[in-house]
Amino acid sequence: MGRVVLVTGVARHLGGRLARLLEHDPAVDRVIGVDVVPPADDLGRTEFVRADIRNPIISKVIGSAAVDTVVHMSVLAQPSSAGGRTVMKEVNVIGTMQLLAACQKARSVSTLVVKSSTTVYGASPKDPAMFTEDMEPVSLPRSGFAKDSVEVEGYVRGFARRRPDAAVTVLRFANLIGPGMSTPMTAYFELPAVPTVLGFDPRLQLLHEDDALDVLALAAVGNHPGTYNVAGDGVLLLSQALRRAGKPTFPLPAPLVTSVGGLVRRARLVDFSPEQLRFLTYGRGVDTTRMREVLGFQPGRTTAAAFDDYARARLDGPITAERVRAVEQALDAVVAQAGSAVRG
Repeated sequence: MGRVVLVTGVARHLGGRLARLLEHDPAVDRVIGVDVVPPADDLGRTEFVRADIRNPIISKVIGSAAVDTVVHMSVLAQPSSAGGRTVMKEVNVIGTMQLLAACQKARSVSTLVVKSSTTVYGASPKDPAMFTEDMEPVSLPRSGFAKDSVEVEGYVRGFARRRPDAAVTVLRFANLIGPGMSTPMTAYFELPAVPTVLGFDPRLQLLHEDDALDVLALAAVGNHPGTYNVAGDGVLLLSQALRRAGKPTFPLPAPLVTSVGGLVRRARLVDFSPEQLRFLTYGRGVDTTRMREVLGFQPGRTTAAAFDDYARARLDGPITAERVRAVEQALDAVVAQAGSAVRG
């Protein structure tokens, strides 16, 4: 018998793609997708169940289907997508508590995979060059998605203590990017002119959405207990990413960043929390040795390659040597025509 996998958050882009990917895995017999709204895209053979993980009814869904693997994807990063910060916190924290309570009762559940985030490390000027999975944040996140992620991981550790027989895998993703992703970070890069913090050039580590799906599938069908940082190789400075995207910037003094961030958020241009603004000031780096050597996963794209794929699909494309040469040739042609006109 193959696995019976339940995926939460299946109506969103990444959850729906994961369900369709698992359908074709020979180790999986059945995929059940759960969300509060029906998915917009076809889920193929995935069985959709309209349910709220905040409601104890999720226990009946898991028990009746004899689910053995749960992949928890329903941790929201944007208040606007949830209907406000209060609802977002309820879904993230209360929903996780209810889901874990259901998994604890269901003896059929032997594997739990949780999509977490490197935002649990926070962002501060005193951070180490690279966070390993065993390090504590220098400055604990105090708001938004980052704070929720810290609380979610705390409840997951409690579940692992109560159910030592279950393999619990926590994947701390770097900022996700790709043609299909809509996140605060992608919205930031899509602004007509991008505000930056004067005097700061944060390091970015990115993970392509395809690599995120591959590592989730690997964890779902394998036995890889533990916590893993997951990111593409290498880093990009924010200034490098913006130059590759050909985006104009306007640096702001640090005291103005919070005020401008609030204005941008109220205008619904970018749904940035104060913690995300700190990230765009100080950046973050994580060590991925455990991902490669213990989990046995190597992302297919580096940080730079992931950003370039996103830029080609959603922006005008990354600035490449070919684009630079094309611009130079066009300028040369204009100069030559202008010279001919003057001589004439």
